Amino acid sequence: MKMPRANDLLLLAISVLVLYAWPATCTYTYYPVIFPVAKDAASSLYTIPVRDGDNHVIDLAGPLLWSTCAGDHLPASYKCQDRECKLANAYRPPGCRAAGQACRKQCKAYPYNPITGQCAAASLIHTRLIANTTDGKNTVTQASIRAVGACAPSKLLARLPAGVTGVAGLAGSGLALPAQIAASQHVANKFLLCLPKRGEGVAVFGGGPFFLPETPQTDVTSTLAYTPLHSRKGSPMYYLAVKGVDVNQTAVPFPAYALDAGGVVLCTRVPYTLLRPDVYRPFVNAFDKAMGRWNKDAKVPGVAPFELCYRSSMLPNTRVGYGVPDVRIRLEGGKDWTFLGSNSMVDVNDKTACLAFAEMKGAKPGDGKVPSMVIGGFQMENTVMQFDLEKQRLGFAKLPFFTACSNFNFTNKSY
Repeated sequence: MKMPRANDLLLLAISVLVLYAWPATCTYTYYPVIFPVAKDAASSLYTIPVRDGDNHVIDLAGPLLWSTCAGDHLPASYKCQDRECKLANAYRPPGCRAAGQACRKQCKAYPYNPITGQCAAASLIHTRLIANTTDGKNTVTQASIRAVGACAPSKLLARLPAGVTGVAGLAGSGLALPAQIAASQHVANKFLLCLPKRGEGVAVFGGGPFFLPETPQTDVTSTLAYTPLHSRKGSPMYYLAVKGVDVNQTAVPFPAYALDAGGVVLCTRVPYTLLRPDVYRPFVNAFDKAMGRWNKDAKVPGVAPFELCYRSSMLPNTRVGYGVPDVRIRLEGGKDWTFLGSNSMVDVNDKTACLAFAEMKGAKPGDGKVPSMVIGGFQMENTVMQFDLEKQRLGFAKLPFFTACSNFNFTNKSY
Protein backbone atom coordinates (compact mmCIF):
# COMPACT_ATOMS: atom_id res chain seq x y z
CA MET A 1 0.00 0.00 0.00
CA LYS A 2 1.36 3.38 -1.01
CA MET A 3 1.91 5.69 1.96
CA PRO A 4 0.83 9.34 1.63
CA ARG A 5 3.65 11.78 1.24
CA ALA A 6 4.30 14.56 3.75
CA ASN A 7 3.19 17.21 1.23
CA ASP A 8 -0.12 15.39 0.70
CA LEU A 9 -0.73 15.23 4.44
CA LEU A 10 0.04 18.95 4.74
CA LEU A 11 -2.41 19.80 1.95
CA LEU A 12 -5.07 17.61 3.57
CA ALA A 13 -4.56 19.32 6.91
CA ILE A 14 -4.84 22.77 5.33
CA SER A 15 -8.03 21.75 3.49
CA VAL A 16 -9.62 20.52 6.71
CA LEU A 17 -8.73 23.75 8.47
CA VAL A 18 -10.15 25.87 5.65
CA LEU A 19 -13.38 23.88 5.58
CA TYR A 20 -13.67 24.12 9.36
CA ALA A 21 -13.17 27.88 9.30
CA TRP A 22 -15.39 28.49 6.25
CA PRO A 23 -18.72 29.11 8.03
CA ALA A 24 -17.13 31.63 10.39
CA THR A 25 -15.25 33.54 7.72
CA CYS A 26 -18.34 33.76 5.48
CA THR A 27 -20.76 34.90 8.18
CA TYR A 28 -22.22 38.32 7.34
CA THR A 29 -23.22 40.71 10.10
CA TYR A 30 -26.42 42.60 9.41
CA TYR A 31 -26.54 46.03 11.00
CA PRO A 32 -29.53 48.30 11.52
CA VAL A 33 -30.19 50.84 8.76
CA ILE A 34 -29.95 54.54 9.49
CA PHE A 35 -31.38 57.67 7.86
CA PRO A 36 -31.02 61.34 8.82
CA VAL A 37 -34.33 63.07 9.61
CA ALA A 38 -34.89 66.71 8.69
CA LYS A 39 -37.68 69.08 9.72
CA ASP A 40 -39.17 71.29 7.03
CA ALA A 41 -39.52 74.78 8.49
CA ALA A 42 -42.48 75.80 6.35
CA SER A 43 -44.73 72.78 6.98
CA SER A 44 -43.23 71.28 10.20
CA LEU A 45 -43.22 67.90 8.43
CA TYR A 46 -40.27 65.52 8.79
CA THR A 47 -38.42 63.97 5.86
CA ILE A 48 -35.88 61.21 5.22
CA PRO A 49 -33.78 60.64 2.06
CA VAL A 50 -34.81 57.06 1.26
CA ARG A 51 -34.04 56.85 -2.46
CA ASP A 52 -30.69 58.16 -3.71
CA GLY A 53 -31.06 61.29 -1.62
CA ASP A 54 -34.67 61.91 -2.65
CA ASN A 55 -36.61 63.18 0.36
CA HIS A 56 -39.80 61.45 1.45
CA VAL A 57 -42.21 62.75 4.08
CA ILE A 58 -42.38 60.56 7.19
CA ASP A 59 -45.92 59.38 7.98
CA LEU A 60 -46.34 57.25 11.11
CA ALA A 61 -49.76 56.20 9.83
CA GLY A 62 -48.62 55.54 6.27
CA PRO A 63 -49.00 51.89 5.13
CA LEU A 64 -47.00 52.29 1.89
CA LEU A 65 -43.77 53.58 0.42
CA TRP A 66 -44.69 55.69 -2.59
CA SER A 67 -43.02 58.19 -4.88
CA THR A 68 -43.24 59.83 -8.27
CA CYS A 69 -41.09 57.25 -9.95
CA ALA A 70 -37.68 57.82 -11.50
CA GLY A 71 -36.46 55.76 -14.44
CA ASP A 72 -34.67 53.16 -12.32
CA HIS A 73 -37.75 51.32 -11.09
CA LEU A 74 -39.03 47.98 -12.37
CA PRO A 75 -42.76 47.34 -12.82
CA ALA A 76 -44.10 44.63 -10.52
CA SER A 77 -46.59 42.31 -12.21
CA TYR A 78 -48.54 41.32 -9.08
CA LYS A 79 -51.99 39.81 -9.49
CA CYS A 80 -54.97 40.45 -7.25
CA GLN A 81 -54.46 37.24 -5.28
CA ASP A 82 -50.75 37.80 -4.62
CA ARG A 83 -49.58 38.46 -1.07
CA GLU A 84 -48.01 41.80 -1.98
CA CYS A 85 -51.26 42.98 -3.52
CA LYS A 86 -53.22 42.09 -0.40
CA LEU A 87 -50.66 43.90 1.77
CA ALA A 88 -50.82 46.97 -0.46
CA ASN A 89 -54.58 47.11 -0.02
CA ALA A 90 -54.82 46.14 3.65
CA TYR A 91 -55.93 49.69 4.53
CA ARG A 92 -58.28 51.86 2.52
CA PRO A 93 -57.37 55.56 2.66
CA PRO A 94 -60.25 57.59 4.13
CA GLY A 95 -62.40 59.17 1.46
CA CYS A 96 -60.56 57.39 -1.38
CA ARG A 97 -63.30 56.35 -3.80
CA ALA A 98 -60.87 54.76 -6.22
CA ALA A 99 -59.83 52.23 -3.56
CA GLY A 100 -63.35 50.82 -3.51
CA GLN A 101 -63.09 49.48 -7.04
CA ALA A 102 -62.74 45.74 -7.49
CA CYS A 103 -59.30 44.43 -8.36
CA ARG A 104 -59.18 43.23 -11.98
CA LYS A 105 -56.27 40.85 -12.55
CA GLN A 106 -53.44 43.40 -12.31
CA CYS A 107 -52.84 44.75 -8.82
CA LYS A 108 -53.24 48.44 -8.03
CA ALA A 109 -52.22 50.30 -4.89
CA TYR A 110 -53.73 53.55 -3.58
CA PRO A 111 -51.09 55.93 -2.22
CA TYR A 112 -52.40 58.74 -0.08
CA ASN A 113 -51.23 62.29 0.57
CA PRO A 114 -51.47 62.65 4.38
CA ILE A 115 -51.88 66.45 4.21
CA THR A 116 -54.41 66.99 1.42
CA GLY A 117 -56.22 63.66 1.76
CA GLN A 118 -55.84 63.04 -1.98
CA CYS A 119 -55.34 59.48 -3.22
CA ALA A 120 -54.68 57.94 -6.60
CA ALA A 121 -54.57 54.53 -8.26
CA ALA A 122 -50.95 53.50 -8.79
CA SER A 123 -48.89 50.56 -10.00
CA LEU A 124 -46.62 48.61 -7.70
CA ILE A 125 -42.92 48.66 -8.55
CA HIS A 126 -39.69 47.01 -7.46
CA THR A 127 -37.08 49.47 -6.30
CA ARG A 128 -33.89 49.68 -4.25
CA LEU A 129 -33.20 52.05 -1.39
CA ILE A 130 -29.63 53.10 -0.67
CA ALA A 131 -28.80 53.77 2.97
CA ASN A 132 -26.03 53.46 5.54
CA THR A 133 -25.96 50.90 8.31
CA THR A 134 -24.89 51.69 11.87
CA ASP A 135 -23.34 50.03 14.90
CA GLY A 136 -25.16 52.51 17.12
CA LYS A 137 -22.34 55.06 17.26
CA ASN A 138 -21.29 55.60 13.65
CA THR A 139 -22.20 54.55 10.16
CA VAL A 140 -20.61 51.24 9.14
CA THR A 141 -21.27 50.49 5.49
CA GLN A 142 -23.74 51.17 2.70
CA ALA A 143 -26.70 48.89 2.08
CA SER A 144 -28.89 48.32 -0.97
CA ILE A 145 -32.40 47.49 0.24
CA ARG A 146 -34.95 45.69 -1.94
CA ALA A 147 -38.40 47.18 -1.62
CA VAL A 148 -41.84 47.27 -3.17
CA GLY A 149 -43.27 50.74 -3.66
CA ALA A 150 -46.11 52.48 -5.45
CA CYS A 151 -45.55 54.71 -8.46
CA ALA A 152 -47.78 57.73 -7.88
CA PRO A 153 -48.70 60.69 -10.14
CA SER A 154 -46.97 63.99 -9.40
CA LYS A 155 -50.28 65.65 -8.45
CA LEU A 156 -50.14 63.67 -5.22
CA LEU A 157 -47.25 65.87 -4.02
CA ALA A 158 -49.52 68.89 -3.46
CA ARG A 159 -48.70 70.81 -0.24
CA LEU A 160 -45.79 68.53 0.63
CA PRO A 161 -42.41 70.23 1.22
CA ALA A 162 -40.45 71.49 -1.79
CA GLY A 163 -38.17 68.84 -3.26
CA VAL A 164 -40.06 65.90 -1.73
CA THR A 165 -40.78 63.04 -4.15
CA GLY A 166 -43.04 60.83 -2.05
CA VAL A 167 -44.08 59.50 1.36
CA ALA A 168 -42.32 56.94 3.56
CA GLY A 169 -45.03 55.11 5.50
CA LEU A 170 -43.89 53.91 8.93
CA ALA A 171 -47.05 52.06 9.98
CA GLY A 172 -47.01 48.46 11.15
CA SER A 173 -48.20 47.10 7.80
CA GLY A 174 -46.38 44.68 5.53
CA LEU A 175 -45.39 47.16 2.79
CA ALA A 176 -44.47 50.05 5.09
CA LEU A 177 -40.78 50.91 5.38
CA PRO A 178 -40.02 49.14 8.72
CA ALA A 179 -41.30 45.72 7.60
CA GLN A 180 -39.58 45.94 4.21
CA ILE A 181 -36.21 46.86 5.71
CA ALA A 182 -36.55 44.09 8.29
CA ALA A 183 -37.23 41.51 5.56
CA SER A 184 -34.54 42.70 3.15
CA GLN A 185 -31.77 43.25 5.73
CA HIS A 186 -32.59 40.38 8.13
CA VAL A 187 -32.93 42.76 11.09
CA ALA A 188 -35.57 43.15 13.77
CA ASN A 189 -38.94 44.62 12.80
CA LYS A 190 -38.58 47.68 14.97
CA PHE A 191 -37.52 51.25 14.37
CA LEU A 192 -36.20 54.10 16.44
CA LEU A 193 -37.25 57.66 15.73
CA CYS A 194 -35.61 60.77 17.17
CA LEU A 195 -37.26 63.88 15.71
CA PRO A 196 -35.17 67.08 15.70
CA LYS A 197 -36.15 70.58 16.71
CA ARG A 198 -33.43 71.79 14.37
CA GLY A 199 -30.61 70.20 12.41
CA GLU A 200 -30.80 66.49 11.53
CA GLY A 201 -32.49 63.92 13.71
CA VAL A 202 -32.23 60.21 13.13
CA ALA A 203 -34.29 57.14 12.19
CA VAL A 204 -32.82 53.68 12.84
CA PHE A 205 -34.51 50.56 11.42
CA GLY A 206 -33.67 47.17 12.88
CA GLY A 207 -33.05 47.75 16.57
CA GLY A 208 -30.26 49.12 18.78
CA PRO A 209 -27.95 49.94 20.27
CA PHE A 210 -28.03 53.74 20.00
CA PHE A 211 -25.43 56.08 21.48
CA LEU A 212 -24.93 59.83 21.54
CA PRO A 213 -21.52 61.55 21.77
CA GLU A 214 -22.34 63.11 25.15
CA THR A 215 -23.13 59.67 26.65
CA PRO A 216 -20.86 57.28 24.69
CA GLN A 217 -21.06 54.51 27.29
CA THR A 218 -24.84 54.47 27.59
CA ASP A 219 -27.04 52.68 25.09
CA VAL A 220 -30.08 54.94 24.98
CA THR A 221 -32.34 51.99 24.15
CA SER A 222 -31.48 50.48 27.55
CA THR A 223 -33.10 53.48 29.27
CA LEU A 224 -36.48 53.29 27.53
CA ALA A 225 -39.79 53.01 29.36
CA TYR A 226 -42.32 50.81 27.54
CA THR A 227 -46.04 50.97 27.02
CA PRO A 228 -48.18 48.72 24.76
CA LEU A 229 -48.94 49.76 21.20
CA HIS A 230 -52.49 49.09 20.09
CA SER A 231 -54.17 48.90 16.70
CA ARG A 232 -57.73 49.29 15.52
CA LYS A 233 -59.43 47.43 12.72
CA GLY A 234 -59.17 49.30 9.44
CA SER A 235 -56.65 51.85 10.76
CA PRO A 236 -52.85 51.82 10.30
CA MET A 237 -52.35 54.31 13.18
CA TYR A 238 -50.42 53.60 16.38
CA TYR A 239 -52.69 53.86 19.43
CA LEU A 240 -51.76 54.30 23.10
CA ALA A 241 -53.93 53.60 26.12
CA VAL A 242 -53.92 56.77 28.23
CA LYS A 243 -55.10 56.47 31.82
CA GLY A 244 -55.04 60.16 32.66
CA VAL A 245 -53.38 63.53 32.22
CA ASP A 246 -51.82 65.57 35.01
CA VAL A 247 -50.85 69.24 35.06
CA ASN A 248 -48.33 70.02 37.79
CA GLN A 249 -49.01 66.59 39.37
CA THR A 250 -52.74 67.32 39.61
CA ALA A 251 -55.13 65.11 37.63
CA VAL A 252 -57.19 66.88 34.96
CA PRO A 253 -60.92 66.16 35.59
CA PHE A 254 -62.08 64.75 32.25
CA PRO A 255 -65.53 63.25 31.64
CA ALA A 256 -65.41 59.51 32.37
CA TYR A 257 -65.66 58.51 28.71
CA ALA A 258 -63.34 61.14 27.26
CA LEU A 259 -59.93 59.47 26.90
CA ASP A 260 -61.21 56.00 25.97
CA ALA A 261 -63.56 57.18 23.23
CA GLY A 262 -61.57 57.26 19.99
CA GLY A 263 -58.24 56.45 21.62
CA VAL A 264 -54.96 58.38 21.58
CA VAL A 265 -52.76 58.28 18.46
CA LEU A 266 -49.21 59.29 17.54
CA CYS A 267 -49.04 61.42 14.41
CA THR A 268 -46.21 63.12 12.52
CA ARG A 269 -48.73 64.68 10.11
CA VAL A 270 -49.73 67.38 12.62
CA PRO A 271 -47.22 69.81 14.12
CA TYR A 272 -48.83 70.16 17.57
CA THR A 273 -50.99 67.93 19.75
CA LEU A 274 -54.69 68.16 19.00
CA LEU A 275 -57.36 67.50 21.63
CA ARG A 276 -61.03 66.72 21.06
CA PRO A 277 -63.23 69.49 22.61
CA ASP A 278 -64.28 67.40 25.63
CA VAL A 279 -60.59 66.77 26.40
CA TYR A 280 -59.27 70.17 25.34
CA ARG A 281 -61.45 72.36 27.57
CA PRO A 282 -60.67 70.63 30.91
CA PHE A 283 -56.97 70.47 29.98
CA VAL A 284 -56.68 74.16 29.06
CA ASN A 285 -58.58 75.18 32.18
CA ALA A 286 -56.22 73.10 34.33
CA PHE A 287 -53.11 74.59 32.72
CA ASP A 288 -54.52 78.10 32.97
CA LYS A 289 -55.17 77.60 36.70
CA ALA A 290 -51.70 76.10 37.26
CA MET A 291 -50.02 79.15 35.68
CA GLY A 292 -51.13 81.15 38.72
CA ARG A 293 -49.59 84.62 38.94
CA TRP A 294 -48.34 84.54 35.32
CA ASN A 295 -51.95 84.82 34.20
CA LYS A 296 -51.98 88.35 35.63
CA ASP A 297 -48.47 89.45 34.74
CA ALA A 298 -47.61 87.70 31.47
CA LYS A 299 -50.82 86.57 29.76
CA VAL A 300 -51.56 88.02 26.32
CA PRO A 301 -54.30 87.34 23.73
CA GLY A 302 -54.14 83.96 22.01
CA VAL A 303 -52.43 83.45 18.67
CA ALA A 304 -54.25 80.98 16.39
CA PRO A 305 -54.45 78.05 16.70
CA PHE A 306 -53.39 78.46 20.36
CA GLU A 307 -55.53 79.85 23.18
CA LEU A 308 -53.13 80.34 26.09
CA CYS A 309 -50.27 82.69 25.25
CA TYR A 310 -47.80 84.66 27.36
CA ARG A 311 -45.22 87.40 27.09
CA SER A 312 -42.12 85.24 26.71
CA SER A 313 -39.78 87.75 28.38
CA MET A 314 -41.72 87.35 31.62
CA LEU A 315 -41.66 83.53 31.73
CA PRO A 316 -38.85 81.88 33.71
CA ASN A 317 -36.22 80.09 31.58
CA THR A 318 -34.69 76.73 32.49
CA ARG A 319 -32.38 74.22 30.82
CA VAL A 320 -35.48 72.36 29.59
CA GLY A 321 -37.41 75.31 28.19
CA TYR A 322 -39.78 77.73 29.88
CA GLY A 323 -40.42 77.04 33.55
CA VAL A 324 -44.13 76.37 33.22
CA PRO A 325 -46.34 73.62 34.72
CA ASP A 326 -45.36 70.19 33.43
CA VAL A 327 -47.86 68.05 31.50
CA ARG A 328 -47.78 64.36 32.29
CA ILE A 329 -49.62 61.67 30.31
CA ARG A 330 -50.21 58.54 32.38
CA LEU A 331 -49.89 55.48 30.12
CA GLU A 332 -50.80 51.82 30.29
CA GLY A 333 -48.23 49.81 32.23
CA GLY A 334 -47.67 52.53 34.83
CA LYS A 335 -45.38 54.63 32.64
CA ASP A 336 -45.52 58.41 32.36
CA TRP A 337 -44.65 60.61 29.38
CA THR A 338 -43.91 64.10 30.65
CA PHE A 339 -43.79 67.26 28.53
CA LEU A 340 -41.66 70.01 30.04
CA GLY A 341 -41.45 73.57 28.72
CA SER A 342 -39.35 72.63 25.68
CA ASN A 343 -42.17 70.41 24.39
CA SER A 344 -45.22 72.21 25.81
CA MET A 345 -44.53 75.85 24.90
CA VAL A 346 -43.79 77.21 21.43
CA ASP A 347 -42.50 80.66 20.46
CA VAL A 348 -44.97 82.02 17.92
CA ASN A 349 -42.93 85.21 17.52
CA ASP A 350 -40.04 86.94 19.30
CA LYS A 351 -42.32 88.25 22.06
CA THR A 352 -44.94 85.55 22.56
CA ALA A 353 -44.92 81.91 23.69
CA CYS A 354 -48.05 79.76 23.63
CA LEU A 355 -49.20 76.46 25.09
CA ALA A 356 -48.58 74.16 22.10
CA PHE A 357 -51.85 72.20 22.28
CA ALA A 358 -54.79 73.00 20.00
CA GLU A 359 -58.47 72.10 19.82
CA MET A 360 -59.66 69.77 17.06
CA LYS A 361 -61.95 71.54 14.67
CA GLY A 362 -65.24 69.94 13.74
CA ALA A 363 -64.95 67.09 16.25
CA LYS A 364 -67.87 66.36 18.56
CA PRO A 365 -67.42 65.53 22.26
CA GLY A 366 -67.29 61.80 22.88
CA ASP A 367 -67.19 60.92 19.18
CA GLY A 368 -65.53 57.49 19.17
CA LYS A 369 -64.70 57.82 15.48
CA VAL A 370 -62.30 60.66 16.29
CA PRO A 371 -59.24 60.23 18.54
CA SER A 372 -59.51 61.96 21.90
CA MET A 373 -55.90 63.08 21.51
CA VAL A 374 -53.49 63.24 18.57
CA ILE A 375 -49.93 63.63 19.83
CA GLY A 376 -48.14 65.79 17.26
CA GLY A 377 -44.55 66.15 16.13
CA PHE A 378 -43.59 69.06 18.41
CA GLN A 379 -44.37 67.03 21.53
CA MET A 380 -42.26 64.12 20.21
CA GLU A 381 -39.14 66.12 19.39
CA ASN A 382 -35.87 65.28 21.17
CA THR A 383 -37.50 62.14 22.52
CA VAL A 384 -36.13 58.72 21.62
CA MET A 385 -39.05 56.55 20.52
CA GLN A 386 -38.62 52.91 19.60
CA PHE A 387 -41.57 51.27 17.85
CA ASP A 388 -41.13 47.57 18.55
CA LEU A 389 -43.49 45.97 16.04
CA GLU A 390 -42.54 42.44 17.07
CA LYS A 391 -43.60 42.93 20.70
CA GLN A 392 -46.19 45.61 19.91
CA ARG A 393 -44.82 48.17 22.32
CA LEU A 394 -43.47 51.71 22.32
CA GLY A 395 -40.28 52.55 24.17
CA PHE A 396 -39.63 56.21 24.92
CA ALA A 397 -37.14 58.39 26.78
CA LYS A 398 -36.71 62.16 26.84
CA LEU A 399 -33.13 63.09 25.99
CA PRO A 400 -31.13 64.95 28.69
CA PHE A 401 -30.98 68.74 28.33
CA PHE A 402 -27.31 68.63 27.24
CA THR A 403 -27.90 66.62 24.08
CA ALA A 404 -30.35 66.42 21.17
CA CYS A 405 -31.55 64.14 18.39
CA SER A 406 -29.38 66.13 15.97
CA ASN A 407 -26.18 65.10 17.76
CA PHE A 408 -25.88 61.60 16.29
CA ASN A 409 -22.65 61.07 14.34
CA PHE A 410 -23.32 60.32 10.66
CA THR A 411 -19.63 59.89 9.78
CA ASN A 412 -17.51 56.72 9.84
CA LYS A 413 -15.23 58.07 12.57
CA SER A 414 -15.28 56.85 16.13
CA TYR A 415 -16.00 59.19 19.00
